[in-house]
Amino acid sequence: MPGPQLDRIDRLLLGLDRRLRAAAPPAAAATRPNPATQTPEDTLDERERRHAAGLMRVNHAGEVAAQALYRGQAATARRDATREHLLAAAAEENDHLQWCEQRLRELGDAPSRLSPVWYAGSWLIGAAAGTVGDRWSLGFVAETERQVVEHLESHLEALPEGDHRSRRIVERMRDDEARHGQDATDAGGRELPGSVRTAMRRVARLMTAGAYRF
Repeated sequence: MPGPQLDRIDRLLLGLDRRLRAAAPPAAAATRPNPATQTPEDTLDERERRHAAGLMRVNHAGEVAAQALYRGQAATARRDATREHLLAAAAEENDHLQWCEQRLRELGDAPSRLSPVWYAGSWLIGAAAGTVGDRWSLGFVAETERQVVEHLESHLEALPEGDHRSRRIVERMRDDEARHGQDATDAGGRELPGSVRTAMRRVARLMTAGAYRF
């Protein structure tokens, strides 16, 4: 049936276009206010500033990857409901992307120079996950978000004590990611095999190390 095949090709092409657009900052405008707007800026010494910037650069890279994963999965999703679920989550991830980008500017720093790499690789992984089936794709979302929540919790512990603006952003991101993961499970996501979960953690560690420095 040519119609559905053409629709899928169209979605793939649109996803590639978004990949090129989203990989390079600045991000699209956020749809929600920055959670740190009402939080006063604290004075950080140079070591604290560099460390906070490194952590927020990692978080920004994670949001670049999240955009790619969700849009790649949406491009190959089989059901409209799954596609809409993924795109709605991607819209909130864009808010996170913008908040992290704004915080990096405040800290006198910039997003990872490897952002195009994070986006391209993650989009392909997401598109591949979507081809396996919607329930597995949603399970991939749930596991991704579970690991992201753990990662953000570790950043809340690692951020300089006086960096309350970064902390407000990371707290809101953590809460949103936890909700995304639960929504994916409620929508029928299947638990991934242990080997896949382990591989995801290894990839995340590589991205974290690269984004913190570059």
